[in-house]
Order: sequence, then C-alpha cells, then structure tokens
Amino acid sequence: MANAPQKVLFVCTGNSCRSIMAEMLLNHLGEGRYEVFSAGSSPKGHVHPQSIATLTRHSINPGQPRSQSWNKFTGMKLDLVITVCDQAAGETCPLFPGSPKMLHWSIPDPGKAEGHEEEIHAAFDEAFYLLKSHIEKALLP
Repeated sequence: MANAPQKVLFVCTGNSCRSIMAEMLLNHLGEGRYEVFSAGSSPKGHVHPQSIATLTRHSINPGQPRSQSWNKFTGMKLDLVITVCDQAAGETCPLFPGSPKMLHWSIPDPGKAEGHEEEIHAAFDEAFYLLKSHIEKALLP
C-alpha cells in the first residue's frame, strides 16, 4: 500500500505571492508525494498577477489559485506548516490538529517590488528560485 501524501500548508501574510508560488512549485516538483495548500493570516483576496506570470514563465501550471485565510485549515490535520515571510512567522498561528512540524523560510516579498517591468520580474524570479531551492533541499530527497 502506498503512503498517503504528506499535507503541507505554506503561509504568508497576504497569500498572494510567495505562498501561492510555493504551493504550485511543490505540487509540480513533488510529483504527488504532497498534498499542498497555501493561506494567509490576512489574505488579500486575490493572487498577484505576477505570481501567475512567474509560474507560467517557468513552465509550471498555476491552476486556479485562491487567496484564502489560514482559518480554513484549522480543523485539518497537517504534517508541515511553512511560513515564507517574516511577518507571518512572527504572528501567532492557529492551532492545527496533530501538532504539525513548523518551518520558516525568509523570502523577500516580490509584491513590494517597484520600478520597471524587468525589475519586477527579477524580484518575482528571485522569490521563485529561493522557494525552489528551499523545497528541493528540505522536501525533495
């Protein structure tokens, strides 16, 4: 019998950039080994268009991501909760059943990037590659 996929929740404050990209990256790279979700402590209610564009640029199907509250997951048994922004890491997370393992990855917020289109793309690519590196090191043996 195959092992059930581990349930992973990526958390950031707005759930519009980093946690969304991390969710889609792990779904893509994990090849079914993980059931992946993302949420925010104060969700913006929309996904940043550059998050979708960045995933697409890197040949990852972004699907139909939603910006949602971490409260949606308070009753779900998770194996791992990963905060991807320093602000969310400093907040008091809800209690999740089963005491999931907690990790923190400090990823700069590409949604705050300003300047020319190339500079904004570069900020999103930087976040994408940092997330990819963390995922490959921590979750993909």
